[in-house]
Amino acid sequence: MAQEKLVAKFVAAVVENSQFQALDQIYLTNYVLRIVGDQALDAVTEKSDMIDLKDELVKEAQNNGKCGTTHDEQDIISAQLMELIVPAPSVVNENFWQTYQNDSPQKAIADFYALSKKSDYIKTRSIAKNIYFTTQTDYGDLEITINLSKPEKDPKQIALAKKQKATGYPLCQLCLENEGYLGRIGHPARSNHRVIRFDLLGEKWGFQYSPYAYFGEHCIFLDSKHHGMQIEKTTFARLLSIIEQFPGYFVGSNADLPIVGGSILTHEHYQGGRHVFAMEQAPIETQLHFAGFDQVTAGIVKWPMSVIRLQSSDKAALIELADQILNKWRSYSDPTVGVRAKSDNEPHHTVTPIARQRDGQLELDLVLRDNQTSPEFPDGIFHPHPDVQHIKQENIGLIEVMGLAILPPRLKDELKEVEAYLVGQPNKITDYHLTWAQEIKQKYSDLTAENVTEILQVEVGKVFARVLEDAGVFKRDATGQAAFLKFTQAVNDN
Repeated sequence: MAQEKLVAKFVAAVVENSQFQALDQIYLTNYVLRIVGDQALDAVTEKSDMIDLKDELVKEAQNNGKCGTTHDEQDIISAQLMELIVPAPSVVNENFWQTYQNDSPQKAIADFYALSKKSDYIKTRSIAKNIYFTTQTDYGDLEITINLSKPEKDPKQIALAKKQKATGYPLCQLCLENEGYLGRIGHPARSNHRVIRFDLLGEKWGFQYSPYAYFGEHCIFLDSKHHGMQIEKTTFARLLSIIEQFPGYFVGSNADLPIVGGSILTHEHYQGGRHVFAMEQAPIETQLHFAGFDQVTAGIVKWPMSVIRLQSSDKAALIELADQILNKWRSYSDPTVGVRAKSDNEPHHTVTPIARQRDGQLELDLVLRDNQTSPEFPDGIFHPHPDVQHIKQENIGLIEVMGLAILPPRLKDELKEVEAYLVGQPNKITDYHLTWAQEIKQKYSDLTAENVTEILQVEVGKVFARVLEDAGVFKRDATGQAAFLKFTQAVNDN
């Protein structure tokens, strides 16, 4: 393929993919040189994809002393270059809502998703590095991802971050003030970031995509005001309103307490997208009836965690019943199964709620959460127990709750060593995997180099199922399920 001038080729791609015109080529060229250095004018390339061209320009910026070697510094340059194809926030919002009204909500959403990918705001190439597989279990096909997309901070980056003076702006990575923010070491570049504003029950909220998506069209709905996560009656109303305004998407909220909550509890936000999780496909195994709510179908879901599913076309009734269940759970204790609402005035109970539409009905799943700790389980009683933390030690948030494991990047190399151990090859298996590996070796008599990866994936999936069982408040045995029914009766007795 013939080589062409890198800057000229990138500028031509900008014109082709944006509202800029041929008359803007000189301006665009100077904009690019301002970022990467005049020396880039001599650079040539055989690449044609716009993101490839952008990556080569970032290398030119490094060569020209315009960019450091850390990921955050490179990301700042990348976002500035790709911002050229992203309209101003006012234009993005105007286009979204015009399409929403004149064509369809689905087309407006699809167009915004396409823009977020095309501008490299959604890191599709990084996401493609993730390891993904499914494992059949008693609860359906659980999904496993080893997260390799998010870059790990290197020592140089950590040292640079410590030298920076804290500004407190933006207050967090979810604040609206991130839209167009240049970025800095320790805070992601957001020059090419855009947020759709929408009304949510009289409040201003934002809709955006997750840069490092874990599933299809992984998006975030965020409050325009910076305040902590809170699960309350309004939460259920918001979630149901969102799935009506954004058809085809589910939406859910992390819990609002440490240990059982997600990684960001300081800013009210929900996560959604276009994906069918194993929990959604899990059936009702015990029908429930709540007094005064004949219009709501209810039941306990066959799932390792403790889930009550509510379904109705009556939104007000769904909200009212969900709130009644939440309020009862906040104050409910059952010492016979280790369930305690409070200790030393510290609340332990909340829910992880998920909303979706199914067969023309509104549906709410309420996952009961308990964040107690004990001397035996200092990380959390209803949290992955020590014997499974070699695979998953982090909090079980919304996405894991629904059946998609987000496992740490260390497992990519560690599991290769486990495989080598299992087939008798030289290995450097870590001590914390050894007991598990020995159990697998005893379990399978036909381990070979050809089947060991598949067998190990099955066993990782079983560990994740156990992780979810550990996080389940009412256990799957007869005692636990009887206690679960006892709680649902307490809701009726309210």
